[in-house]
Amino acid sequence: MLTTQLSEIRSSSLSLATPSPSGAAWQRQAKLWSSLKEVCDLLRIPAKLPVDEFQFQHMQFKAGQRIHTIGQPFDMLYVVNSGFLKTVMIDELGNEQVLGFPMKGDMFGIDGIHRKIYATETVALSNCDVILIPFKTFSSLGRTYPELEASIYGVMSRELVREQGMVGTLGSLSAEARVARFLVFLSERFAEMGYSGTQFNLRMTRQEIGNYLGLTLETVSRTFSAFNAIGFISVDQRAIVVHDLQSLRTLRRLPPSRVRAKSDTPKAKRAPITA
Repeated sequence: MLTTQLSEIRSSSLSLATPSPSGAAWQRQAKLWSSLKEVCDLLRIPAKLPVDEFQFQHMQFKAGQRIHTIGQPFDMLYVVNSGFLKTVMIDELGNEQVLGFPMKGDMFGIDGIHRKIYATETVALSNCDVILIPFKTFSSLGRTYPELEASIYGVMSRELVREQGMVGTLGSLSAEARVARFLVFLSERFAEMGYSGTQFNLRMTRQEIGNYLGLTLETVSRTFSAFNAIGFISVDQRAIVVHDLQSLRTLRRLPPSRVRAKSDTPKAKRAPITA
């Protein structure tokens, strides 16, 4: 019985049907595959399996391409192997609300489970490599390996908790504190992925950051400039160097600009970084 189930799961994972485009740019540019263990490692969950013959296909997207669209039939979960994306909702008037920025090790597409259609749209912000997890394969694996199913649902819960945490942040903090916490969030995520947590490039525009944080483009740009002047960070277009992560983590509100102008600390004289 178990052998039959494993054969069905392998067959499903190795014969991926191309999802209905619905405006999404699905272009297979390379035949790349990951084993189940590699996917679990990417998601940071244990994979205690007697065999590891399951293979999941990768798909590459260029910046600006859509991975899935709102209303598209749900049949796939996605795991980011590399690159940066944004997940958005679009109302009936065409207004866009940024909900998150999936990056390496994140799972997205879970909003489609409930109604069997995607309620959001995910767009590549840079060239991306995404692993496709057919939901039927996941369901079959869950029946065979309950512990694995629980771990995957734990990953889904982790994504929801992260989103809820940001919603709580938006409702309780000043504009400056929202931007500061966002930079802390990026710093921690980059460090988690094995990159520098103090020097990184923003893949999203200031407009997209403002949309995500509930702020205007002008407010985000002004806050970045203020953080640069104070010495919390150095900014050169999208390049960021974090000098004082703890101050960003605990910031409540910046002093008025006239007070900051009178301050002439060594930090304030720090030169911006070069590209």
